[in-house]
Amino acid sequence: MEEKTNEMTEQNATEVNNTAFSADINTDENIAGVNHLNEQIAEETELEKLKEAVEEEKKKYLYLMAEFDNFRRRTAKERVEQMQTAGKEVIVSMLEVLDDTDRAEAELAKNGGVDEGVKLVFHKLRSTLQSRGLKAMETKGQDFDADKHEAITEIPAPEGMKGKVIDEIEKGYLLNDKIIRFAKVVVGK
Repeated sequence: MEEKTNEMTEQNATEVNNTAFSADINTDENIAGVNHLNEQIAEETELEKLKEAVEEEKKKYLYLMAEFDNFRRRTAKERVEQMQTAGKEVIVSMLEVLDDTDRAEAELAKNGGVDEGVKLVFHKLRSTLQSRGLKAMETKGQDFDADKHEAITEIPAPEGMKGKVIDEIEKGYLLNDKIIRFAKVVVGK
């Protein structure tokens, strides 16, 4: 009887091993088992999801790097512009003085001449402001441009001067090629 029991135990162990092995490679999901073929597909889709997540993170990283690079360029450009126009307020306040010197020079020339010392001072003032990037606009005889000129009035003009600047009331100025004061002009109509 012991022999029979040992044989049955060995036979049962072999059946159990065969069943366990077949349960590991179960091709039918309806039969009980540990792994099914469908689970391998699920693992592959999980891997694809992870790959997509990695690609998404790479895209976000590249976007952030590009955004940071744009930020760095923009701030560098703003810093350069700020340095170029650092003395803008002082130069703008000096424009009235420059206008007064032009008027004084014109009056002195009418009344009998300008002393060389006065001419030298006026010239030095103009050249100093020009060295800082100040440039007077040329307006007389040019087409009226609302982006550069401020029309004070319109007067009748000959055929060739319609829509052009006839006279300049107040000079316009550029500082480093940016308008800091619009020219006040009379336009022909």
